[in-house]
Amino acid sequence: MIETINHSLKSQKSRLLNHPLYNEIKSPEHLRCFMEHHVFAVWDFMSLLKALQERFTKTTTPWYPVGNPEIRYLVNEIVLAEESDLNFFGKRQSHFEMYLDAMKNSGANQKKIDDFLLQVIHGTDIFLVIAVSELPQSIKQFLKFTFEIISEGKPHKIAAAFTFGREGLIPDMFTSIIKKVHQNFPEEDLKLFKYYFDRHIELDADEHGPMAYKMIEELCGEDALKWTEVKYVSRDALNSRAELWDGIYNEIITELVPES
Repeated sequence: MIETINHSLKSQKSRLLNHPLYNEIKSPEHLRCFMEHHVFAVWDFMSLLKALQERFTKTTTPWYPVGNPEIRYLVNEIVLAEESDLNFFGKRQSHFEMYLDAMKNSGANQKKIDDFLLQVIHGTDIFLVIAVSELPQSIKQFLKFTFEIISEGKPHKIAAAFTFGREGLIPDMFTSIIKKVHQNFPEEDLKLFKYYFDRHIELDADEHGPMAYKMIEELCGEDALKWTEVKYVSRDALNSRAELWDGIYNEIITELVPES
């Protein structure tokens, strides 16, 4: 079934792997624009992962074993790396914090993500934070999709968005991005940006991707309805990512056109 679903997503994946955005990241300003949008996808990824951890492990006291030990291991193993990996300098950081450092290193503006997180930390309802924010619509729809899946509370749907919409796609998609960026920025200091992407490619291709697929198989088993829902959620997750990419692309080509 994993292979069948991946085959059904071929057109959505092709759209993302060959998106015109990558060829348009031609200047430091373009790269900063990309990062200022993409950081929201880096951030909300952790909420998908934490939603899985909340459902498949016991995260409150008093503790007792819950759920499937195999799934517990898969989720906790992914959380360990995503939340406390080694950064470029050999220090422990979450991948989100690594990305913020890469933004700072490139001169990208962190105000939008900082202001957004202040509201989240304050405890404001996430859907209200998204609705009243001044973020581009492409970012809003992406975040809204993520948290609607989480709020629905169906583990196999959350796992589908996480697996097919993120872990199963990231190695190939990030490879495409890095390849194009290096062509356009041969002299740029992109060490932190590149490290973040290279680390994700390494982990997701070799470890996290296979783990996530195994989790889907454990969750769906022989339930045909669950497999159908996984397919449709996965398709919608990829379409949501494409809309996010469209938003960045449109901003670059309409608002960041170099002066003549």
